[in-house]
Amino acid sequence: MSTSPAGSPVTQAVPTGWRRRIDPRPGLDRVAGSSTAILQIVVAATGAYAFSHYVLGHPAPLLAATVTVGSLGLWRDARPRQVAETVLGMLVGIIVAELLFLVAGTGWWQIALALGVTLAVARFLSGQPGFAIAAAIQSLIVMVIPSPVPFLRLVDGLVGGAAALLVTALIPRNPARAELRDAHRLFTGYDGAFSAMIQALRRGDRFRAERALEKARALTPVVEDWRTSLESGRAIARISPFLRRRRSELQRHERMRASMDLAVRNLRVIARRVVYLCDDGMPRPVIADLLAEIARGAAIVASSLEDLSLEPAAREAVLAVAVRLDPRTAVPGATLGEQNLVGALRPLVVDLLTATGMPPAEARQAVPRI
Repeated sequence: MSTSPAGSPVTQAVPTGWRRRIDPRPGLDRVAGSSTAILQIVVAATGAYAFSHYVLGHPAPLLAATVTVGSLGLWRDARPRQVAETVLGMLVGIIVAELLFLVAGTGWWQIALALGVTLAVARFLSGQPGFAIAAAIQSLIVMVIPSPVPFLRLVDGLVGGAAALLVTALIPRNPARAELRDAHRLFTGYDGAFSAMIQALRRGDRFRAERALEKARALTPVVEDWRTSLESGRAIARISPFLRRRRSELQRHERMRASMDLAVRNLRVIARRVVYLCDDGMPRPVIADLLAEIARGAAIVASSLEDLSLEPAAREAVLAVAVRLDPRTAVPGATLGEQNLVGALRPLVVDLLTATGMPPAEARQAVPRI
């Protein structure tokens, strides 16, 4: 607070950047999104420590807790295989360090040797960088905090790894929430690219067409995110008794994802053709109407993600436009470029039809032969 020439206090405005930095909502969202992961880590680390200390009689089972924390983590991909690979990396580090400690003891050069050997062995065993880093951290702990009992820390590591895998099954992270969020992101981006192409064709606007192409290209990492979250969810559902009822739903979503992966690739082809057509600045409302119908069908496909009963309606909506995709009749008297664009819509609607559960052979037969 400063003082005006008249001596009255003047309150300085808080910069906008400061207000943005102290907004607690992003942090609270992160905490809420990681609540299950936090619970997993707390239960697993505490349980592993208690088992090693009170049941096995280990005086300070540090690695029982650190292995659980490091293998579970807060990242979204918590499938059992990922957890098991991280645990294996940590156990590799513990074994290498224990062997070197028995042979050479501890000291600065022994630590350097243990880290070097551990990283080399871990890189040989796995191409994942995280595997080697996890091994190196545990190797460092073993060398810096020696134990009078050989391989005592290896037992603690095994206990920690077992606890991590156990809570993955008994306190599963919600696979439906993450994969549905990724699926809706994909369909929202898909609709945005379609809308931009429709506007470009209605106005003959090359700038909007190029913007649509950018949006279509930006969908590739979104498809990959959905694939990752689905694989994680399906892997967790296979071992968790509490997620048994979700297995069929996740399997259906995987079928939709595979179809939408192909649809996104075809969308990029269509977007490039739209850019080429809009180069002359001529509006093409007929083709724009075709794209608008396909977009409406895709929107119903998106709604069927959470409501299986909407799949027949989505299939009928896409079929209604699929049967009209003969370039000779859909755009009579059109240029070769316009006919090619209509032809490029055909594999796209086939992908959307398979996303509704239609067999691929039937979906291909739904479009007119040319």
